[in-house]
Amino acid sequence: MKNVLISFFLVCFIGFSANAQTRRSTQKQRPARQAGAEKKAPGPAAPTVLPPPPLRNTNTKEEEIIRVDTDLVTTPVSVMDRNGRFIPGLKKKDFKIFENGTPQQITFFQSEETPFTVILMIDTSPSTKYHIDEIHWAALTFVNQLRPADKVMVMSFDQRAKILCEPTTDKKTLYAAIYSANFGSGTSLYDAIDSVTNMGLVSVPGRKAVVIFTDGVDTTSRRASYESTVAGVEEVDALFYPIRYDTQEQMNAAGNQIAGMPGITLPQGMSTRMRGASTAEYARGRSYLEELAANSGGRIFEANAITNLEKAFSGVAEELRRRYSIGYYANTDRVPGERKSIKIQVARPGSVVRAKNNYVVKRSRSDPPDPNAPAND
Repeated sequence: MKNVLISFFLVCFIGFSANAQTRRSTQKQRPARQAGAEKKAPGPAAPTVLPPPPLRNTNTKEEEIIRVDTDLVTTPVSVMDRNGRFIPGLKKKDFKIFENGTPQQITFFQSEETPFTVILMIDTSPSTKYHIDEIHWAALTFVNQLRPADKVMVMSFDQRAKILCEPTTDKKTLYAAIYSANFGSGTSLYDAIDSVTNMGLVSVPGRKAVVIFTDGVDTTSRRASYESTVAGVEEVDALFYPIRYDTQEQMNAAGNQIAGMPGITLPQGMSTRMRGASTAEYARGRSYLEELAANSGGRIFEANAITNLEKAFSGVAEELRRRYSIGYYANTDRVPGERKSIKIQVARPGSVVRAKNNYVVKRSRSDPPDPNAPAND
């Protein structure tokens, strides 16, 4: 019995020693990265610079605001009065819809009020520095119109587009992001719009909008163009609301100030006019923003003409939050990839209808595969 007890204690002692040695060995082998990580204090998150968007697949349209399930076409519709207020209480019988001019029978109708997501795009190019305080105030005013469930992403763009804040409902985070935008050189407005339309955010279900504070003048885009981005907004589930600032006078004044500096002598024939400051370029910028709004179903605001900013943005928020959805089974021929025009009428005097005016027919699951479509890896 004595020998048994001695053997038992020896086994326990050897096991205890082995475990202790294993723990010491493990502690020695652990890399010093844990200690280093504890010493490293987290700093403020750097802005995310957007990379070039992936190439679009032009043979298949996957991001249509007008949803098509076989032959069922559904589209969101906002109906406002002339003061920009949403008109509630409309019924299916109050609407008429036409596809390529042919009347359609409405088979689906719904009135809904849902939260939405907004992308605020702040132009931080040299030309907007003269209005940056107004732009900051306008962006904050828009954020203050939102309800607790509405989300906002903040972006800035000069020669490059940067994400300053991912979608959030926290207003303190949004305020900090709005004021964190730094000025840079150039204005790649077309590239910035192209990056937004290629975001996964704009293709997920839910009401979305893009509010752009800019003068509309592009000077440095390389990937995208006026035409490509105007066409691109038709294919995404987002309304575009440009807030246009006229910066031409300040840009010309800056050029004249350079010319008047002592010791500055320009070569003969050289102008002090800055790139992107001509009357033609500003007219093109205004036209561009107007087309973005029209093609997406949104609307444009002239910042200089807004007498009540809070009222205007309150109307936009209401327009985004409340909408009607209309659906019909198309009675026209349907060819995948074909563009169809849509016109919606409302039997309410003085009403303003805002909706997409066209869509692209998507391929049905029952359709044979497109021989021209690229093969998936």
